[in-house]
Amino acid sequence: MANFLEQTVNGLVNGGFYAMLALGLAVIFGMLKVVNFAHGAFYMLGAFGAYLCLRELGLSFWWALPLVPVVLGVLGMGLERAVIHRLTRLDPLYNFLLTFGLTLILQDLVKWRYGVSANPYEVPAALRGTLRAGSFEFPAYRVFVFGFAVLACAAVWWLLTRTRIGMVVRAATERPELTGALGIDVARWTTPVFGFGVALAGLAGVLAAPMQAVNPLMGADLIIVVFAVVVIGGLGSILGSVATGFGVGIAVAWAQAYAPPVVAQVLVFVVMAAVLLWRPAGLFGREETPA
Repeated sequence: MANFLEQTVNGLVNGGFYAMLALGLAVIFGMLKVVNFAHGAFYMLGAFGAYLCLRELGLSFWWALPLVPVVLGVLGMGLERAVIHRLTRLDPLYNFLLTFGLTLILQDLVKWRYGVSANPYEVPAALRGTLRAGSFEFPAYRVFVFGFAVLACAAVWWLLTRTRIGMVVRAATERPELTGALGIDVARWTTPVFGFGVALAGLAGVLAAPMQAVNPLMGADLIIVVFAVVVIGGLGSILGSVATGFGVGIAVAWAQAYAPPVVAQVLVFVVMAAVLLWRPAGLFGREETPA
């Protein structure tokens, strides 16, 4: 029983990363129709940003947590206006290739400056040790990450569903053509929304820094799983991204603990294939209706 609870908590923690990254991808795709392959690189930059804040500037984790996502969000807005915006009227494949190229450039720049070796980042002093729940103990930092991810997703949900700006963004994300037909200038929201999605990736990276060795390739494998999460939940679906992120995190953790290694490696992709065969728009996506 103790092992089952431990694996469940680990799954919820990993699911928190999936949910935050998938949420940013879903918002960006929903509004810009851009498959942002560079999302994993921005996640990596978030972790490196926390590392550099500590090593170069002497800023603790608590300073890096709000600062790094803001900086990356501004960087994302600059990239959107400088290059991505120019290709949005073309086939989506062009921006996919562009963001893939950006991924390689960002990774190689970090490799050139800091090498390929892993860089440790210590857990904040206030979150070291364990928390006890009855007869069970859980690492305090992992519990913090799970709680923070839930609060972050809830805050984004509140922003998108309970504020006027959020309602416009959500409408433009899920039904951009209809929103534009109602007289709302969707184009003016694309740059801040892209920056917002990048900031979420950076936030996940900062949270991951004390749990993983910070290295230039830490987002390369993760982003493939996150794409699968977005597809399963439904491209552009806010609720689908969050729910599927936590669900996939738990499923993968259980598979790693109780199934052969190959099952854990392919589980999410098998689920994705099955969902697409059953419901091509994803679990929470909107089915296209013929004209």
